[in-house]
Amino acid sequence: MKPQRFRNRADAGRQLAEKLTAYANKPDVLVLALPRGGVPVGFEVADALGAPLDVLLVRKLGVPGYEELAMGAVATGGLRVLNEEIVRGLGIPETEIDAVVARELEELARRERLYRGGSPPPDVIGRTVILVDDGLATGATMRAAVQALKQQQPARIVVAVPTASPDTCEALRAEADDVICTMTPDPFLAVGHWYDDFTQTTDDEVHDLLARGANVSTR
Repeated sequence: MKPQRFRNRADAGRQLAEKLTAYANKPDVLVLALPRGGVPVGFEVADALGAPLDVLLVRKLGVPGYEELAMGAVATGGLRVLNEEIVRGLGIPETEIDAVVARELEELARRERLYRGGSPPPDVIGRTVILVDDGLATGATMRAAVQALKQQQPARIVVAVPTASPDTCEALRAEADDVICTMTPDPFLAVGHWYDDFTQTTDDEVHDLLARGANVSTR
């Protein structure tokens, strides 16, 4: 039977939350969404689980001169993950890496200020963190997010998305403690294919949802 498409990201988030009831109303649970498209999904998940919502920002580190090729990523909190195989294979000097990292950290900080308004990132040590996006194609960004998050020592990392390619969903099981994909259609085609409304989420929407979601657990 052909999978049903989601109406929009809010609908996708509500359906995803139904798969995460084991994490409901637990004081150590934190929902971190990947902006921008993951935030409307994450808001619904956080709301249903009674958990606070925040963001985990990830910026790709492009190889100088071949920016589409990722040599690593930086994430919220200034965490850096490098693909040592690519760095060594291309002989990229440390000074060039540092320059790319500095530039991407600056952009990451700008977005942090925009979304969070100056409040610090949440402390994840010893917590169960549910990482949410609106879908996974290759999963590269989510993989970087998981690797960066591990450096902050959470007790458990859960990857949760409404839709993903079957291979990507399966591959992430080796990276995270739990992986929840509401549906894994084959052929997958693209994330947007499984939404009736896949309008780009705006920065203003992210800021608004975060402001509302930060206090979910206190309601």
